[in-house]
Amino acid sequence: MSLELKHCPILIAIALAAFLVLPSISLATEVLIFAIIALGCSILLGYAGLLSFGQAIFFGLGAYVASLSQIHLGVNFLVGLLIATAAGATVAALVGALAIRRQGIYFVMLTLAFTQLAFFVSYTLDEWTGGDNGLLDVPRNSVDIFGFEIAIDSSEKFYAFVAISFVLIFLGMIRITHSQFGRTLLAIKQNEERATALGYSVKWYKVLAFIFSGSITAYAGGMYALFLNFAPLSNVELIMSEHILIMAIIGGTGNVYGAVLGSLFLVVVGDMLSAFWERWLFLLGGILILTVFYMRGGLISGLYGVFEFLSQKFGSASTQKES
Repeated sequence: MSLELKHCPILIAIALAAFLVLPSISLATEVLIFAIIALGCSILLGYAGLLSFGQAIFFGLGAYVASLSQIHLGVNFLVGLLIATAAGATVAALVGALAIRRQGIYFVMLTLAFTQLAFFVSYTLDEWTGGDNGLLDVPRNSVDIFGFEIAIDSSEKFYAFVAISFVLIFLGMIRITHSQFGRTLLAIKQNEERATALGYSVKWYKVLAFIFSGSITAYAGGMYALFLNFAPLSNVELIMSEHILIMAIIGGTGNVYGAVLGSLFLVVVGDMLSAFWERWLFLLGGILILTVFYMRGGLISGLYGVFEFLSQKFGSASTQKES
């Protein structure tokens, strides 16, 4: 069985479970979109070892480009998302090429500076971005293929489109992370000097990681604008980068399914806690601290630990019963 076929039923089951179990279709849609965003962050942090606060740049850019291309160019939503993805990849290549010139804390500070710059540009160009008010009334222009119109004009249709995107993007990233490229990124993360000595172009691999991450995040940002029918300025704020990093770290950066758990935790638990206490981010910070100290692999490692414990317990019980 190929790698994609092995994971495809699991991803479809996740999409169906989110639709059936979560209290609203809007919440389920948001979980899948942010799971894609967390996956884009995990490529940088979990595989390339790059702690970047620049994810909001690509998220906001994707939202603006997908919205503007439909408003001013009149393209359909698929073309708008493809344009947003290309824009995200291009900007990610530029940001990555500049940021990787420094390492450690200096790299982190550069990504912070680029995010602040992107926010300032978005705020200033209010005739394009709407400034503080954001872009309002973002359409979902239908696709016309050989006379057949494909529209995502209802919550159910839009969720189906997001679920398909979720499954396809995750299958693609599973293939990439298990390829030679993914293994090389892990080698660079573990020992950059050794990877350089073996002849790998470390800077080129890091820029490619930025491109993959930026394109995925921009695509998800475009979907988020279509979901809200609105592209807010908050998409480009530093706090959005922080939320994306928290999702990736809490879920587990070394496993693609950690992105799903991180998104589910931040979106659903955040929605529940915010209904009871307006300062719920204080609790989230405490949970993040506990995760870093006691669950280095994130929630996904804890889940695997529970499964392993249960399998050993029931396995030993069945063995004793047979004997």
